[in-house]
Amino acid sequence: MNIKLGEINHLKVIKAVDFGVYLDGGEQAGEILLPTRYVPEKCQPGDELDVFLYLDQEERLIATTLMPKAKVGDFAYLRVAWINQFGAFLDWGLMKDLFVPFREQKMRMQQDKSYIVYVHIDEESYRIVGSAKIDKYIKQPEPNTYKTGDEVNLLITQKTDLGFKAIVDNQFMGLLYDNEIFRPLHTGDRLIGFIKQIRPDGKIDLILQKGNCANKVADFSEQLLKYLEDNNGHTDLNDKSDSQLIYKTFGVSKKVFKKGIGDLYKKRMITLDNGITLIDKK
Repeated sequence: MNIKLGEINHLKVIKAVDFGVYLDGGEQAGEILLPTRYVPEKCQPGDELDVFLYLDQEERLIATTLMPKAKVGDFAYLRVAWINQFGAFLDWGLMKDLFVPFREQKMRMQQDKSYIVYVHIDEESYRIVGSAKIDKYIKQPEPNTYKTGDEVNLLITQKTDLGFKAIVDNQFMGLLYDNEIFRPLHTGDRLIGFIKQIRPDGKIDLILQKGNCANKVADFSEQLLKYLEDNNGHTDLNDKSDSQLIYKTFGVSKKVFKKGIGDLYKKRMITLDNGITLIDKK
């Protein structure tokens, strides 16, 4: 039996006591307490439970049926619950908060603010800790890790001059470019994205919409025509309008919006002034 600290383990109940039940941790861990407050109703010896293992205030191995906001090996966006002379303590959904030593902070953390951290086991103390120095835990993808169009899970980490950095599938770092973003994004957002390309240097370019751009433009051109016909042949929106307003109105990125306008303009179906006006060909 391989007991994994900071992860979910499937363990058997071996005996019940007044203050909980004990789980079988094998030769590696012995008996592991699951306190009464976490014991499922009608639980009895012989039952098998999925439990998360961590260390209590006395650094003893203990189990809970609560699932934390992050496990060992995960990146997460967590709020600072309190701070003392040793570091910050983050709310990760358990009674004992996640410790982030000062040495693992990029800048001094502040109470009630949230930060992207990586959860790991400290080799010296064998405690579960967090680190805001996430770059050292980011992996480098192999050239064949993904192909264009693959769906991935994203965790937004920060705004940059080019767009937004995002952790890809809890392993790699990627970038969403400003001119291809069609919705508001914030640090800590979790969302689905798609691989645009992996560059020779291993950097990942991401997009939020999957599909062929030419098809999107053609579809939007039809959508825009219908919109103009239903709205007296005019909209105040133009290629300088805010991308969020464009997305709220049409559900497309500003890039697709501008290409769709260009497509209709070349076909002499619209005029461009303070907005977009449908040409009446009657």
